[in-house]
Amino acid sequence: MNLSTGWPDLDLSQINIKDMGSWPRAGKIGLAMAVAFIVVLLSYFFLIETQVSTLNTAQKKESELRLDYQQQFAKAVALDMYQRQMLDMEIVFSTLLKQLPTSHETPSMLDDITFAGTSVGLNFVRIHWMSEIEQEFYTELPIQIEVIGDYHQIGNFISEIAKLPRVVSLHDFQILSLDNGKQRFSVIAKTYRYKE
Repeated sequence: MNLSTGWPDLDLSQINIKDMGSWPRAGKIGLAMAVAFIVVLLSYFFLIETQVSTLNTAQKKESELRLDYQQQFAKAVALDMYQRQMLDMEIVFSTLLKQLPTSHETPSMLDDITFAGTSVGLNFVRIHWMSEIEQEFYTELPIQIEVIGDYHQIGNFISEIAKLPRVVSLHDFQILSLDNGKQRFSVIAKTYRYKE
């Protein structure tokens, strides 16, 4: 055993690169192992590594597809429930559409609002239609209202507006106190007309 290299029967002075056939057995085995290691290393980098990355990509895609399949399966299982909900929503939607006035019912809305105010004791200063505002599915019909009364009368008026059979929403309200202890209530009431 050669103490300088740790290999048995290997003397570095006997190794000649040009005459590898005459190398001692330990040198030939070492070279064969080095060549085998380099071949394995190059094989991994040029052949196996791309296959491993392809496999990882495929496994990731598989998990995404499984998740998508589970979501689609859950939707398919719940399809009957979704269809029933859709029918229910169509019924509710048609009911709500019936609450929107047609063009010939808008004057009666003005009468209903006037009646709601006078029935609770309010005095009307102003009530008139403003310009229509076109939206995608409906038309807004704003009404500017100014009344005078006490807080309870104003509260009752708002309550009566909420009880109307048609949809009316209140916007941009202001309350100003007057010298006589009454309040001046200004509001824009919007009703809506469905666009065919």
